[in-house]
Amino acid sequence: MNFFTADTHFFDKHLLGKTDFADRQYLTVAQMNETIIANWNEVVLPTDTVYHLGDIAVHFVRPEKQAHQDILEVLQRLNGNLVFIKGNHDSRALFKYLDKNNYEVNGRPKFSFHDVGVLFKYDHRQYYLTHYPLMLGIAPKIINLHGHIHHYAVNVKENINVGLDSPEVDYLKEKPAFGQPLSLEQVTQIIAAKRDDYLKRR
Repeated sequence: MNFFTADTHFFDKHLLGKTDFADRQYLTVAQMNETIIANWNEVVLPTDTVYHLGDIAVHFVRPEKQAHQDILEVLQRLNGNLVFIKGNHDSRALFKYLDKNNYEVNGRPKFSFHDVGVLFKYDHRQYYLTHYPLMLGIAPKIINLHGHIHHYAVNVKENINVGLDSPEVDYLKEKPAFGQPLSLEQVTQIIAAKRDDYLKRR
């Protein structure tokens, strides 16, 4: 199966508690990290693929190599093959470190990397996977899955925020546990519900 997520912000102490960007009620980053890992692995199987749309972690320790090693150790505990799209908090140095320490899972690299975005096709629809939301204009068969903005939704029905703090998960009948990537089925439900909501407000 394919899953989608963004803005995990592992190790990011600035997002603990209730902030302008998130409502992460954890006392420590270790507690937050462990919750994300456990909830992720509850739905993602080792054979699945997860598209991570940027901002993997915010971890400022020195030397930089130690920060990268800490992040690698967290990512190694996550089920699935991970496809990373670079976010504003993701450095090329981190990507190079992860690539240097890459290994095979399911006959493919555990980690793969994209600087800008990925085009994903499913069920006669195109999904542009990016970190920043795109303004696509009138494009009825194209959906932009994105992250970056955390706490609010773009007021365009074709833009779907798949980040951990996204309010658009409220469109789902059953809200995922914090840290769980969204399945294609859940993404499809959000698309339909947001479209209906958008059309009602016009």
